[in-house]
Amino acid sequence: MKFSEQWLRDWVSPALSTQALADQITMAGLEVDAVEPVAAAFSEVVVAEVVGKEPHPDADKLNVCRVDDGSGEPVQVVCGAPNVAVGQKVPFARVGAVLPGDFTIKQAKLRGVESRGMICSASELGLEEEASAGILVLPASAPVGEGFRDFMGLDDHTIEVDLTPNRGDCLSLKGLAREVGVLNRLAVSGPELAPVAPTLDETFPIRVEDAERCPRYIGRLIKGVDVTAETPLWMVERLRRSGIRAIDPVVDVTNYVMLELGQPLHAFDRANLHGSVVVRLAREGEQLVLLDGQAITLEGSTLVIADERGPLAIAGVMGGEHSGVSPETRDIFLEAAFFSPLAVAGQARSYGLHTDASHRFERGVDPSLPREAAERATALLLAITGGEPGPLVEVASEAHLPDGRQATLRAARLEQALGKSLPRDEVTEILERLGLGVTVSEQDWTVQVPSWRFDIAIEEDLIEEVARIHGYNRLPVRRPQVRLALRAAHEAHTPLARLRRQMVARGYQEAVTYSFVAPELQQALHPEAVSPALANPISSDLSVMRASLFPGLVRALQHNLNRQQDRVRLFETGLVFRGELDHLHQTPMLGALVCGPREPEGWTGGRAPVDFFDLKGDLESLLALGEPQAWRFEPGEHPALHPGQCARVLHRGEEAGWIGTLHPAVRARLGLKVDALLFEVRLDALTQGRVPAFTPLSRHPEVRRDLAFLVEEGLPVQTLLDTIRAEAGEWLVESHLFDVYLGKGVPEGLKSVALGLTWQHPSRTLNDEEINQLVDAIVAESRQHLGAELRA
Repeated sequence: MKFSEQWLRDWVSPALSTQALADQITMAGLEVDAVEPVAAAFSEVVVAEVVGKEPHPDADKLNVCRVDDGSGEPVQVVCGAPNVAVGQKVPFARVGAVLPGDFTIKQAKLRGVESRGMICSASELGLEEEASAGILVLPASAPVGEGFRDFMGLDDHTIEVDLTPNRGDCLSLKGLAREVGVLNRLAVSGPELAPVAPTLDETFPIRVEDAERCPRYIGRLIKGVDVTAETPLWMVERLRRSGIRAIDPVVDVTNYVMLELGQPLHAFDRANLHGSVVVRLAREGEQLVLLDGQAITLEGSTLVIADERGPLAIAGVMGGEHSGVSPETRDIFLEAAFFSPLAVAGQARSYGLHTDASHRFERGVDPSLPREAAERATALLLAITGGEPGPLVEVASEAHLPDGRQATLRAARLEQALGKSLPRDEVTEILERLGLGVTVSEQDWTVQVPSWRFDIAIEEDLIEEVARIHGYNRLPVRRPQVRLALRAAHEAHTPLARLRRQMVARGYQEAVTYSFVAPELQQALHPEAVSPALANPISSDLSVMRASLFPGLVRALQHNLNRQQDRVRLFETGLVFRGELDHLHQTPMLGALVCGPREPEGWTGGRAPVDFFDLKGDLESLLALGEPQAWRFEPGEHPALHPGQCARVLHRGEEAGWIGTLHPAVRARLGLKVDALLFEVRLDALTQGRVPAFTPLSRHPEVRRDLAFLVEEGLPVQTLLDTIRAEAGEWLVESHLFDVYLGKGVPEGLKSVALGLTWQHPSRTLNDEEINQLVDAIVAESRQHLGAELRA
């Protein structure tokens, strides 16, 4: 938001320098980005009148002019501007004047004719960046001889404020003046906004079909306007100093009122309106050529202003070329409306647009402002272009207009937040100066929020308002005093940081990927997954919430492989999202992915690829940090994993994750040319452990027996181990697999599984008879339930 300091001081003028005013606005939370003079430095330029003009005797494009600069007698000047004419008031640089660029005016002869001074253009005075087509013509009321800087008020500054999105109420001179008035305890006096009495009974029909998106629409017919009239110089200058170029009186007035009051307006050429003005949603495929000449195809979710023949404008964004005001326009239909911020938000960006109107409507415009703005614009138009106004026509839906909001501020909470006790009268005064309706009780303030403050809804908003008006720099600077006790660490809990360190120690690097993934990638890895789709995604390939860590890890793998990194070790922790938005389950997970050679490249290592058991070993190293006996692996089927190299990970009998090799079909679909192995496990299960407990060491010797069983080739070894442990008795201290053999000497369809079993009694030596009884029981049970036989 750019504005002129002089314009602001017409509303409210505190006794502050320009820099002090900018600093005060910044400290109030409205950050000032820049303060710049509105014109470059120049001197000895005055208002003059052209009293004579004759062609130059030796140059076709030059004229010999006489100008009255107020010094007493006319001054002869040679001028090449095509638009110079007798009777004009112009800026005149006398001999000795210094113009921008340190250019000094001297007495000279041009083609033999003496010239004492220069009639200036806007660009020569630094008022326009591009070269002007002719001299700057001033209003006929400009006083001859007065300094040009004084007449134009050029000892002024443009202040640019960078507003946060919640302060749409300050996107106008009225809003900024209101803030400055509050900060300095000054009254704010804007222009008189008296209603304009209609001189015509004629109106134009209005129909609002979507009252939810457009709760208030106001229109007025003004007939007989002169669009070719000249916009007053004071208005042109105020627009220029606010970063807006003057176009024609109608457009200039709507822009001026938008800057002054904060209400965007639009004017239609009445001759191009048919039937009635209709506020509705666009119909799919409708075409509209905008004022900037861009032709667009409208989407069905776009709110438009239309007539009986088709769309005329995108509501709250930009008007159409066909219905816009042109030099031939004689009658206009003036529009002022309140559009819901949600109805306009994103509409401009979806068509690659960003306008002053959409910028304001997206942030919220005062719903009570349209009538006031329409009356102000009508008065200015009648003063500049003439014409006859009709009555204001309003279509409003009170049920859809924003409700009045209340918020309560507690005295104790205010003191706690600010670290300072403020007098109750001062707090009340601050709230009232902000325009809030205040009801004071013994312990709090109940506040009625005005319609222009969309950003105030809860107690914290009121605390912010009191703090910034009182002055952030006046709040105490002190360290909070708290008693901090060390938090008890539960020994049975494995911290996430320890899991991360373990993965790094195993050669992995941590990845941090988006929680959003491409729907096609998620469909390929989890075809049955249900997770929320984003209403406004960053991009099309980040449009659904991830139902697993697999998509992000696979995408990171693709990124690395595309950069010639053939050995990849990645892990990630984060939430996954499953279910519809109303019943969403958010589960913290730990996932990992490996690809490429087992060992880093080196003269001692081979190039054998990583396999399932390498990844399983890494996962088991994590399980060993907690309660390893609570975990089991069993064969399973997962759509993203290879059917023969896939296992379900169970924790205390419940599914806690998956591990396996990426499915060849999925790998081909994703364009991966190498195998990748992945696992994903619930973090809450990984972090559950057991409290370490000391077991006394036995002084008596261990007894070991090695048993080799012939079992069916498809029988999981875990099943055999479970059977053995159930029959081995309470003194079994270790059981492990040390060999699996298929081949010569083993019947087809069977495999030899060799297990090492170790017993130890805590208080005596076990004898052979006891061990033999246990071994016989193990063999009998394995034969009966698993069909296992001891290998000879």
